[in-house]
Amino acid sequence: MDLSDRWPLPDCTGVRDELRSAYADPSRGYHDVRHLTEVLDRLDELAAHGATFDATPVLLAAWFHDAVYDGERDAEERSAAWAEDALATAAPPAVVAEVARLVRLTETHQPDDADANGCALSDADLGILAAPRARYDEYVVAVRREYAHLEDAVFDAGRADVLRGLAAKPHLFHTAYAREKWEAAARANLDRELAALDR
Repeated sequence: MDLSDRWPLPDCTGVRDELRSAYADPSRGYHDVRHLTEVLDRLDELAAHGATFDATPVLLAAWFHDAVYDGERDAEERSAAWAEDALATAAPPAVVAEVARLVRLTETHQPDDADANGCALSDADLGILAAPRARYDEYVVAVRREYAHLEDAVFDAGRADVLRGLAAKPHLFHTAYAREKWEAAARANLDRELAALDR
């Protein structure tokens, strides 16, 4: 997939290419180039339906949010640190700080309602939960592949905990459009996956 025209800093293509290589690592299951492309697509969809956000830092944060992905708990922090280092001479300090903040936010996906940038990025990242059934099932298989080193029982218990945490949220999405268009489908997918794990 060619993402060249979706990088917001045309004078900083080296960083873009490093990121694209990271997402293309064959060891990745779900958090790959397809995931990055889908997040960028969802940001376009949100913007087209009334969500307002600062495009440059949000797009950069989308590129960086899974720059490091190895199943360890501090991946978001290491991704944010990569952004701070890589963008230090390529973007204004305020933009770099916002990119890093947004990347760190993807660890919890709990932006304040007034955080337009955080709401847009969180919704775009979690939008896979509302995917059609076939795509959602592909996502589930790909996530399992990323944790192939874990025994089924261990993975299933951890995955169920993650899904229950999501399901317990008052709402999964934060923008008006995503709540209207994606919330019900996402809840149905979560319920279906949880039911399979709880058998």
